[in-house]
Amino acid sequence: MPDYAYVRQTDGFTCGPTVALVAVAALDPDYGATVTDAAAEQHRIHAEANRLWPRKLGTTPWGVAGVISAHTAALGVRYGWRLFRGDLAPAIAAVECDWPVAMLIGAAIPRHWVLIVGHTDGELHCFNPARGVETTIPVADVAARRLEPLGFPRAFALVLPRHVTS
Repeated sequence: MPDYAYVRQTDGFTCGPTVALVAVAALDPDYGATVTDAAAEQHRIHAEANRLWPRKLGTTPWGVAGVISAHTAALGVRYGWRLFRGDLAPAIAAVECDWPVAMLIGAAIPRHWVLIVGHTDGELHCFNPARGVETTIPVADVAARRLEPLGFPRAFALVLPRHVTS
């Protein structure tokens, strides 16, 4: 994964664009090298992802998937989203193959995006754009709704690689 210590969401609505920026930079180092103003890039991504969705409501799962896919299509991979129903196996398999996975979390409603960037010994390594840091969460805590170290207890959706083209 790239050094994302310099990336932090700029406001309460850009966690999704920040996660997309870090995911794309991880998958395309050439893109990452061109980002000289992370805040401006977050806002550009936010506009790209939310053409019809009000920006004050954050970024939709299909918006995050679309932004990442726009950059990964050349690699033969499309990202898609799905509701989280307790199964992290596809996300773990993806990150173990160096494909980051975005996870939408919240309490009663979805409110925040984090990026799963790794998996080691039953723990997920998650980039939290609110603080610009990586936090480790036990895999079992995701299904048990104990994600408070990430800011909210519950996972709602995953954005992960789903289709490899030849």
